[in-house]
Amino acid sequence: MSIEILSLLLFCGLLLGLILGLPIAFVMGGVGILGTWFLWGTNALLMPVIETYGWMTNLTIAAVPLYIFMGILLERSGIAEDLFEMMYRWAGSLKGGLAIGVVIICTIFAAMTGVTAASTITMGLIALPAMLNRNYNKHIAIGSIASSGTLAILIPPSVMMVIFGMVSQTSVGRLYAAGVFSGFFLSLLLMGYIIIRAHIQPQNCPAIQIRYTFRQKIKSLTAVILPLLLIFAVVGTIFAGIATPTEAAAVGALGTLICVLIYKRFTWQLLKDACYTTFKVSSMVSWIIIGSTTFIRVYTAIGAPKLIQDAVAGWELNRWLIIAIMMIILFFLGMFLDPGGVIMLAAPIFTPIVILLDFDLTWFGVLFMLNLQMGYLSPPFGMNLFYMRSIAPEGITMKDIYHAVLPFLGIMILGMIVIMVFPQIALWLPSIIGK
Repeated sequence: MSIEILSLLLFCGLLLGLILGLPIAFVMGGVGILGTWFLWGTNALLMPVIETYGWMTNLTIAAVPLYIFMGILLERSGIAEDLFEMMYRWAGSLKGGLAIGVVIICTIFAAMTGVTAASTITMGLIALPAMLNRNYNKHIAIGSIASSGTLAILIPPSVMMVIFGMVSQTSVGRLYAAGVFSGFFLSLLLMGYIIIRAHIQPQNCPAIQIRYTFRQKIKSLTAVILPLLLIFAVVGTIFAGIATPTEAAAVGALGTLICVLIYKRFTWQLLKDACYTTFKVSSMVSWIIIGSTTFIRVYTAIGAPKLIQDAVAGWELNRWLIIAIMMIILFFLGMFLDPGGVIMLAAPIFTPIVILLDFDLTWFGVLFMLNLQMGYLSPPFGMNLFYMRSIAPEGITMKDIYHAVLPFLGIMILGMIVIMVFPQIALWLPSIIGK
């Protein structure tokens, strides 16, 4: 049987499983197991076990549950409430100030947790009622929270970057360095959009009438001390060469526990709940890795990646057009699959093509993460859309949430195009630290 027919059968099996609504981990794993058995017999079924063991004993993957643990504890630590109060005092008197403050807080949270759900849900619970009660347009309020919550995918310590680095064999340290300015650049674009919208439609982003004294504002700045220390403990130690991403994750987890103790929020029940949720989410990620590894093993063994590379090499297309096609494919995958599934499905196929086209793999990793961010906002199955629906007050419909995120989704597409055209936005810091 030819490689083309085998590839078609494998992907038809994937498509059928997804249409039936089965979890992607079991779909990829099931197709991989059936493909292995069909092509090489029962004796070959030992290979997925060996491959899975190799992935699960990789030290890099230990960072994933540690970052998830950090995000869960920070969600309950009280840091977000204090940060919002600080932004409320400093930026609330500006048009669109609360929405701008949300973006800044989510940027800080992204640099502490690497988990999208932590900043999105926390800000949704704290900031959304505050903005709606102060007559903010519901679309701006929802869109600013849902979009800035996705920054945790791009800004280190991103869990998704760890997984992408493992799959694509790219340095996680370089990916983290590339994500710093790329994430801040995207954050500035989101704030710029809010500022412009606030000046065009000031009635939709009104300034608060309460005035705080300079002393009260200065006092509120104490809220950023612990976050900055935690960011340095995680990201700073990586860039300084003191710790690997996995070691920095352990430092961050310990630092987060200390923060919870300082805020006097620690209870044994909190620790139990955090550990339980960490195990649950980490298990889900692990099953995705196991299933996709099994599928990729079969896909690689039949020679399909080489076939695709040869086909791309034979295309008489500009290499930038090929990258653009990849971005479109990733965008549509993100509309229907979770980020981990997109990475495990697309990265092994696209990575060799990117190398063949002589593009920087770290730069491509940033574009990949940007597409995952957009996937979190893209109807019909964007995760942040459902996070917002679960915490939205009465009167907010799913239609409202879809409508709210579309302009912010457009800003993200603009940001991705700018980074494509000016790759040094992503690559300057990696070139400096040399990791």
